[in-house]
Amino acid sequence: MSLNDVRLTAWVHGRVQGVGFRWYTRATALELGLVGYAQNYPDGRVLVVAEGQRADCESLLAWLEGPNTPGDVTAVVPLWQEPKGALSTFDRR
Repeated sequence: MSLNDVRLTAWVHGRVQGVGFRWYTRATALELGLVGYAQNYPDGRVLVVAEGQRADCESLLAWLEGPNTPGDVTAVVPLWQEPKGALSTFDRR
């Protein structure tokens, strides 16, 4: 980890389950060199946790909020934190 590393926790709302959302999120995060996971929740939201360089996490957030995500994202609620450093890859849960 470097001084510029952060942890992005983003709750993604909308029709984001059953549309390949976690798969595309994982692919995008891996392209950006991030570690973390995307996890479905019973209420229909997806939790995205990513750690890495701040600029790369900001790029992932912009993608999550942008028009090219699968499904229909109605809101993204981000939280920025210090990285925990316990993640080694980006998974779908």
